[in-house]
Amino acid sequence: MRKRATKDETELEGEGAQLSSSLVRGLGILRAFRPGDASLGNQDIIARTGLPKATVSRITYTLSALGYLLYDKDLGRYSLGPATVALGYSALSSSAVVHLARPLMQPLADLTGAAVALGTRDSLNMVYLANCRSESLVTLRLNPGSYLPIWKTSMGLAYVAALPPEQRASLLSALQEAEPESAKKIEAAFTDAIAQYARLGYVTSFGAWHSYIHAVGVPFQPRDGSPLVAITCGGIGEIITEDRAHGEIGPALVAMVEALGRELEGNTA
Repeated sequence: MRKRATKDETELEGEGAQLSSSLVRGLGILRAFRPGDASLGNQDIIARTGLPKATVSRITYTLSALGYLLYDKDLGRYSLGPATVALGYSALSSSAVVHLARPLMQPLADLTGAAVALGTRDSLNMVYLANCRSESLVTLRLNPGSYLPIWKTSMGLAYVAALPPEQRASLLSALQEAEPESAKKIEAAFTDAIAQYARLGYVTSFGAWHSYIHAVGVPFQPRDGSPLVAITCGGIGEIITEDRAHGEIGPALVAMVEALGRELEGNTA
């Protein structure tokens, strides 16, 4: 059984002596829950984490006792508990980047008729932290907590383009190890994104994730010490045409990120 790679494994190598293995495994179990998962059974958790059955049973019992998981005895399944939900909302509500980005994201969503999202990396995926939609019935219906692949999306590739070279190389190796059959495509996607970002200041993705989805992404590195994020504007190809992506949306995203930087610096001054 192949264990799902985690951020701890790809970024914290060599620090095992300082890590609590029980804490790492417990957080790994919580991370096994994905948007749309009403509940998970022990076998689901084992499959997603690669942990032994006895370890999963012990840790889920502890997490349930602390309120981070809820256990349904009749179904024999777990769901996220109020302590986990409260922790997530606290993190989002305390994020200056998310708080200041929303008022800038919504006008762009309304203008383009698409969806504007802010996300960051979680393990080998990108995760939505905030999302603003237009009133259009055909905008993307992803929400905070939704996961996207890194190398097939403008959000992931914009994030990649802004990473320091050593971190980018480490992430590339981890993705190629997880998807060896796509190793050359992943490297090519990284190379193209880096070149495009250097040339244009933004990254595009036309049909790489889903054939009908077009999107533009821009990275943003807050100066307050917050993690690197990426902001995207995406929708169906009929709305986000390639001409519009380059002529209107890309420059608008770049301007929005510059405005966000000014807002954040003013907020922390």
